[in-house]
Amino acid sequence: MSDSFRSAAALLVDCLATQGCERIFTVPGESFLSVLDALPDRPEIDVVTCRQEGGVAFMACADGSMSGRPGVAFVTRGPGATNASIGVHVAHQDSQPMILFVGDVARGMQGREGFQEVDFPAFFGPICKWAARIDDPARIPEYVARAYAVAINGRPGPVVIALPEDMLVEQVAASIAPRPFVTRTAQAVCPDAMQAMFDLIADAASPVAIIGGAGWNAKAREYFQQFAERIGLPVATAFRRQDAIAPDSPVYAGNLGYGPGPKLIERVKNADLVIAVGARLGEATTDGYEVPSLEHPGQVLVHIHPDPEELGRVYRTDLALCCSVDEFAECAALWEDTAIIPFDAGAEAHREWLDWATPQPSDAAIDLAACVAAMRAALPADTIIANGAGNFAGWWHRYWRYEAFPGQLAPTCGAMGYGVPAGIAAALRYPERTVVAVAGDGDFLMNGQELATAAQYGANLIVVVVDNGAYGTIRMHQEREYPGRVSATALANPDFAMLGAAYGAWSVRAETTEAFIAALEEARARTGIRLIHAVTDLERIAASGATISGLRARAKAST
Repeated sequence: MSDSFRSAAALLVDCLATQGCERIFTVPGESFLSVLDALPDRPEIDVVTCRQEGGVAFMACADGSMSGRPGVAFVTRGPGATNASIGVHVAHQDSQPMILFVGDVARGMQGREGFQEVDFPAFFGPICKWAARIDDPARIPEYVARAYAVAINGRPGPVVIALPEDMLVEQVAASIAPRPFVTRTAQAVCPDAMQAMFDLIADAASPVAIIGGAGWNAKAREYFQQFAERIGLPVATAFRRQDAIAPDSPVYAGNLGYGPGPKLIERVKNADLVIAVGARLGEATTDGYEVPSLEHPGQVLVHIHPDPEELGRVYRTDLALCCSVDEFAECAALWEDTAIIPFDAGAEAHREWLDWATPQPSDAAIDLAACVAAMRAALPADTIIANGAGNFAGWWHRYWRYEAFPGQLAPTCGAMGYGVPAGIAAALRYPERTVVAVAGDGDFLMNGQELATAAQYGANLIVVVVDNGAYGTIRMHQEREYPGRVSATALANPDFAMLGAAYGAWSVRAETTEAFIAALEEARARTGIRLIHAVTDLERIAASGATISGLRARAKAST
């Protein structure tokens, strides 16, 4: 073949390099062997081989969350793609940029239900921003550039591109060039809308802000904090967006979602002005669309979001601003308005949060609140905490201080198995920072095998496995709804310390608070994978203080 031609797969890899792709997460498949063959020619792209496609997609989602650029994943058709769909769903609901490339059946086989065939645009369409298949190799630069633009602009999210295996091996003219690097399009702030918002603030008696979400970044954090502190505006973070503002800010009021402080809930319910910035105001953040309520009588809602389709979609919105959240935050911080008298509520809300987020003495053999406090004292301020889903996470949400940005990797859609893969992605992206993956026992067993990936690539990672022998969140709901009738929630677990050792980790079992603190101190002195198996009491089932016996008693009393 003449030097004036190259394979479509090589063109695809060149396009990724042109877009600034630094890392690809994958489980290899025969449907994209030609891409694997082309990657060694682009050494600037790091290839991370994972153990299961769910881990691949979680790592790519987390990588996009940290970098603000799409995390990139490659998986094979059929089972590979369906395994990876969990990460696409997380990226969609968490508003994180990601591109999933799927090796597909040959074009001549489509529509016959061939080996592992799935209609990927139809399958992924409802859970991503754009799903497409590239049939013409000459259009690869167009598709790749569009995929990046779609993933990062407006409300960030996932894109899925199917790659027929016969298309990838076709030869294309070398003159077909990758399209230029795509940057995020800044959406300007409307001055009239800004003035209208400041007028509403000046008229308010008890305002509150809810922040974090689509497009939030270090710039948004810095400027919004300046704005809120200048006027004394209480600031709550959306569910699992606690790194959206510094925890020591004198106006930080705590986090909404599952397990917030009761005084914060009352503050949001009683506010006469709610300013939501970046947050979608989804079910988790608003406790089932009740904090605030959908119609929020007696309250004015200002909603700032980069996607016009989110504004007014669920909530009745009094003032909507469609713009980039960082541009909005900068504009708000620099806006000159002398009509606003600073509020005292910000400082009051911060004091209430400090009371809620300060551990109290406990007689538990292993007190997770005290363990989190010990972690705060021992680990650097810029430590990244990655966790999946489960009641175990509530202790970190309540007692940890997310002081750096990015500092929190946690799926707002509540997907289990996220913490370990996300922690690995963080350890690879920020090798100079301390990364802790926190997982429940059921949570860990969904993607714990990715510790093999961490070991292969020399990741420095502390893993805390919180083991109460149950699917704790479901058990909590079960005891509330069907007290004493335990079904399908008990777990017979392995020895997680021995399992960690099998992956090459330094590991230890801790059954008391003192043992946990001692293990943490030793883990700090080591590198590589360090796993602490924290064995806890199922009776103490939530960071809110709920217990199994208490849930049963309340359920009995209510009947």
